[in-house]
Amino acid sequence: MTGKLYLIPSSMGEGAAQALPQYVLDVVHHLDTFIAERPKTARRFLKTIHTPVAFAEMTFYELNKHTDEVERSTFLDKIFEGKDIGLLSEAGCPGVADPGAEIVAMAHRRNVEVIPFVGPSSILLALMASGMNGQQFTFVGYLPSKPNERIKALKREESRSISNRQTRIFIETPYRNNPLIQDAIKHLSPATQFCIAADLTLPTQYIRTKTIRDWQKNPPPDLHKRPAIFLLYNT
Repeated sequence: MTGKLYLIPSSMGEGAAQALPQYVLDVVHHLDTFIAERPKTARRFLKTIHTPVAFAEMTFYELNKHTDEVERSTFLDKIFEGKDIGLLSEAGCPGVADPGAEIVAMAHRRNVEVIPFVGPSSILLALMASGMNGQQFTFVGYLPSKPNERIKALKREESRSISNRQTRIFIETPYRNNPLIQDAIKHLSPATQFCIAADLTLPTQYIRTKTIRDWQKNPPPDLHKRPAIFLLYNT
């Protein structure tokens, strides 16, 4: 009997496990083999949801940019021995802006059944809460870290939003949130809508959509080192 690959959404921070459906937790409680970007973070998540399986009885496969390709190719081998495996994202949904997509692709190549579970996705949660165009949107990942290149990228995304009538969604390393926000408020067009969504699903959640003109009048709070996602829209 062949096992299955379960795509398990994780909470997006401390105190956010309530965002996960109970039926997902029930399945996770029966798993003892996981693929995760950082086993330490995975163990913390599993402890939060009170998994009954002892950590000493668990197997973790570490998946990140340092993982050897040959080693990665063995991660699903136990499935063919009847073992179910859980793929855990660092935060949010596996395979969406996440290295787990490589494992899912490998599962399809090897005819392994893939079972995705519902859970928090910062991209979709932010889009839902932004009030922007949910019919046409693009997630562009990270913008450049260098100021001049970042400003050019912001203007380029604004131009693409206008020409394609799309919501443009992007993220930033948390310690560069404030510089990105400052550049957006200073360099985007006054009528462009700009949404800041930080600490999604957490008690400290902050979501606001305003025009650049209004952000200039009422700047956002300090979001240094707070996980955030950004959206812009201009027609």
